[in-house]
Amino acid sequence: MTSKDGIRLGVVRGIQYGLVAKPDTFAPQARDLGAGLLRMFFYWSQLEPEPGQYDWTSVDAVLDQVDDGTELWFTLSAASMWGSTRPTDLLPGSPPADPAAYEAMLRALVTHCAGRVRYWQCENEPCIPLFWGGTATEYLDLLTLFHRAIKAADPRAGVVLGGCPPGVFPAPENPDGERGFFLRLMAEGAYDVFDIHLYGDPYRIPATIDDIRAVMRSHGHEKPILAGEYNGPLLLDYPEALEQLADVMSSGAMTPWHTLTIEDFRKGRLSAAPAREAILRLYARMSELPPTLQMFMTGCPPELEDERHRINARDLVVRNLLALSCGLRRTVCWQLGPDTPEPVDHLELLQLMFSKFALLAYDGERLGVRHPCADAFAELAARLDGAESVHRVELPDRPDTYLFEVIRPGHPPRHATWVRGAEQAIEWTFAPQGSSSPQ
Repeated sequence: MTSKDGIRLGVVRGIQYGLVAKPDTFAPQARDLGAGLLRMFFYWSQLEPEPGQYDWTSVDAVLDQVDDGTELWFTLSAASMWGSTRPTDLLPGSPPADPAAYEAMLRALVTHCAGRVRYWQCENEPCIPLFWGGTATEYLDLLTLFHRAIKAADPRAGVVLGGCPPGVFPAPENPDGERGFFLRLMAEGAYDVFDIHLYGDPYRIPATIDDIRAVMRSHGHEKPILAGEYNGPLLLDYPEALEQLADVMSSGAMTPWHTLTIEDFRKGRLSAAPAREAILRLYARMSELPPTLQMFMTGCPPELEDERHRINARDLVVRNLLALSCGLRRTVCWQLGPDTPEPVDHLELLQLMFSKFALLAYDGERLGVRHPCADAFAELAARLDGAESVHRVELPDRPDTYLFEVIRPGHPPRHATWVRGAEQAIEWTFAPQGSSSPQ
């Protein structure tokens, strides 16, 4: 197992655990893939369903499954039917009506976990209204409270700034909106670790990390960066596919239309009727759509399903090596498997965009059937086992050739090579002891 300070590949279990269905067994399956870090989502509504009545059932289900070799990252949402200013038991989180009650719950939770959780995160992608129902100022106030509570109960734990979605870094043409939100958090927020979500073009990762570090340095610090989510390819990366989604986008599919509850999640009421009708119309002409859109759709032709799996498996390796070569030591794949064994609702845009990123599928009530991306993850984890760093070896005469050196103390360097835009598999080689170039 990689040392505490070495490289670790991780997985996100899902958007919730134990909230809409009873907690299931998942950690052994994650270990089998080589995951050394698990990121979990919990909600105030499940941790304190009534004022002063704490329920650690789901948290204990996680703690009971993991060993000392697995790091834990808990993302917490201030979503409560009784405690939040925007009452809901799922999304979005919002400022606590009684901040002292939320802080007391946090201290009790961290104390209960007794140092077994390395990373604690205050909300997820708070610049997006679906996830945070408040302003940047209100988030900063919550983050201050959150940081104080976590550190009081476990001074060694790392407080993670709410995950930063793609497109904020590197600098977009419009500096306002989501970028302005995060620039303020980075300038004023109390946090130890920055979380970037690496979707989109993987070759933009170096520029993304460089921009984040430049902003940090402008404020006189440079804090560790983790990739709390990543996967690819993303449906929106294909212009010809995006063109076909105009009807869906104009229907409000990306706009929260109400607070989302557990009951909404169970009954598939995540989008308003116009958005679901637009996706239904999209499926009605599925055979006419570009292959790059069809391959993300439920029930697409087998050859397109296989093609997406192939692209996804290669992308997983490319994306990780690019991120790790930028100095990141923790990358967390979205996601281990579906949130529940229930069939995916194909009329939801978020399902169309993200459901096929699951590494595992359910076999009845048990999570464990591997997709090709799971095999790619497991192979990469094995090749990186014991790695302390990854470096890109520049080849000035071959700018489209990517060569990476994996440093593992006590072992010869290991190398990975591919050509950007080419279809061939990524090649792995060993270098002789004392050599820095592949055989």
